Amino acid sequence: MLEQARERTIEFQKRLTEAGIDTAIITDESSIAYLAGFWGYLSVEFGRPTFLLLRSGEAPCVITPLMESEMVGNMTWIDDIMTWEDMGSNRWENVLSRAIGDKPGNIGVESAVLPALVRNWFDDQMAGTKLSDVSSTMGAMRMIKSPEEIDVMRQTGEIAGAMMQAAEGALAEGAQEYEAALAVIDAGTRKAAGFLTDRGWEAFISPMIHNLQVMQSGRDTSMVHRRASVKKLEKGDPVYFCFCNMAQFKQYKLGFDRMFFIKEISDEAMRVQQAAIDAQQAAIAAIRPGVTAESVAQAADEVYQARGFETGYRTGRSIGMAYLESPELKTGDKTLLQPGMTFAVDGGISVDGEHGGRIGDSIVVTENGADYLTHYPREILMVNR
Repeated sequence: MLEQARERTIEFQKRLTEAGIDTAIITDESSIAYLAGFWGYLSVEFGRPTFLLLRSGEAPCVITPLMESEMVGNMTWIDDIMTWEDMGSNRWENVLSRAIGDKPGNIGVESAVLPALVRNWFDDQMAGTKLSDVSSTMGAMRMIKSPEEIDVMRQTGEIAGAMMQAAEGALAEGAQEYEAALAVIDAGTRKAAGFLTDRGWEAFISPMIHNLQVMQSGRDTSMVHRRASVKKLEKGDPVYFCFCNMAQFKQYKLGFDRMFFIKEISDEAMRVQQAAIDAQQAAIAAIRPGVTAESVAQAADEVYQARGFETGYRTGRSIGMAYLESPELKTGDKTLLQPGMTFAVDGGISVDGEHGGRIGDSIVVTENGADYLTHYPREILMVNR
């Protein structure tokens, strides 16, 4: 993984030079992981930014908090690691200023993900300096995944499958929602641990599955992105699980959703859920190299319309080291699909206060169509406990 990260950085620097960028200051965790191979666990939310400084023809430099530097040094291939402290003359603002120097030239940043405190520093200390957005340069590289990246995403898919199996196994009439969420965390963590060793770079990869479980049941299934609570499941309840902020491994993130029903299902709930399943399957069947991203969404929309539904959701999003990359499977995105692109593809309907239909999988675009990264039955799922 580190050798790939080094090769990516060399290619990124080449593209920056071609674009006329003299100095690039990368602050986004996923971009730093993509290029430098490391990530921290306490970051800018605590006022502690990390920077990857790139200049044409020069070795890259990492600027990171002193307390993080030992772990960073063990995770990255980059030799030049500058440290900063929370107070005094060695604060990050001073270290960054020294690293940039007096003649940085044309500075490139990822504008949309530049932390506010860093943006404010540029405005205060480098007023009038033009910042060029290099997001499209980074995005173009990350859009197509390498075989090695896809292998990691397949492992992530296996972890997600273990999580969903545990979720289903924890469901029963009278069970509380949070019990299923705990089962998800336990099963995913144990599956992830099986892919890791305690040596080298992998020794710093945590197998822990975390974040608040997206889960809703009963009448709350129309509330997208509700979290697991102490609510008890009742007979006839639909139960929805979304792992989109939990199914991740070695920084690679998938989308994965399923809906279950406790002991019985109403005719209307079945109609809504089947429409979501069929729309998702129509979208995946439409995926192949050379088609536009929006045409995949149109395939799903035709199913919704034929069943008398409308949806305000995109059909899918590109995935990788970030939860949302580009392109997106939605009207207006005319990006042509290519082999190696990876997407979370969803079927989703909300009927306010009544029903919600949900299903989601992750796929990779192949030479002939699409291959699943996540695996679980794509049908009406009943729990008879």
